[in-house]
Amino acid sequence: MRIANLSGRLALVVEGRAVDVEQASGGRFSADPQAVYERWEEFRAWAASTDLPEGVEFGLAELGSPAPAPRQTLAIGLNYRDHAAESGFVAPEGLPPVFTKFVTSISGPVTEVKLPADGHTDWEVELVAVIGRRAEGVREADAWTHVAGLAVGQDISERVSQLAGPIPQFSLGKSFPGFAPIGPWLVTPDEFDDPDDLELRCEINGEEVQKGRTRDLIFSVPALVSKLSAVLPLLPGDVVFTGTPAGVGLGRDPQRFLAAGDELVSTVEGIGGLRQTFVA
Repeated sequence: MRIANLSGRLALVVEGRAVDVEQASGGRFSADPQAVYERWEEFRAWAASTDLPEGVEFGLAELGSPAPAPRQTLAIGLNYRDHAAESGFVAPEGLPPVFTKFVTSISGPVTEVKLPADGHTDWEVELVAVIGRRAEGVREADAWTHVAGLAVGQDISERVSQLAGPIPQFSLGKSFPGFAPIGPWLVTPDEFDDPDDLELRCEINGEEVQKGRTRDLIFSVPALVSKLSAVLPLLPGDVVFTGTPAGVGLGRDPQRFLAAGDELVSTVEGIGGLRQTFVA
C-alpha cells in the first residue's frame, strides 16, 4: 500500500492514480495526512477490504510529505561505516548519535530550496521510517510491526551552522526551510521483498554522488526502533531519518557543496525519488 499527501489531503496511490481517502471512506477518515497514523491499523484494514473508486492523475510536484507534522523527528548520525569513516569518526556502538530536524524544515518530494547565505549546504540521502503504532520498550524482533511504512528522505545540512561554536548545532544546521524533504509517498513494509535491503542513490545534476544499500546500516530500522523506544516512546506519525551512506560533500577532498542552480535527485529502491533545486 502507498499513501500520499496530495495537495494537503490524504490519498491512496493505486496503479499510479490517487484516491481521496476522506471521500472514498465517506468521511470515516480525515483528509489530514498526519491524522491517519493515530488510526493506522483501522485504516489499513479498511483500505484492504474496500472497493476503491478510480483515482485521479497527479504530478509529483503536487505532493507533500506523507508525514507533514510529526510530533517527533529523530535523525540518526554515522549509521553507515563508510560515512563515519569519511566524517573522521569511529563507527558508533550501543546507541548511535541522535538529533532532530525541526518540523518547519519538512517538505514534499519536489521543491525549490533557498540556500542559506555564507553557508556550505550538503546532501545526505536517507531511508525514512514512519511510526504507525506507539513503540515503547519494543523488542527488535517486533519492531517492524510498529512501522507504518518507508519513504525517501534528504537530510540537507548547512555545515557552517551545524559545526559552529564550542558545541555543534546539528539540529539547527539541518533545519532550514525545506531541509527535510520526505516522499514521494509512504510504502508499507509488506510491499518489499526485503525492507532491510534497499538501494539508495543520490545525484547532483545527473552525476552520482552517493550509492549504498540499507543492509549496510550499522543499526537497522528494527534496531533503531528498539533502541530509541527503550529511551522514549515513539508515537504514531513520528519520523525516523535512518542515516546516510558515504559520498557527502563534507567528506570529499576537495570538499563540495550545493550551489544555486543545482538539481539534487534522491532515490530509494521500491519507493521512488525526490527532486530539489537550489536557489541563492
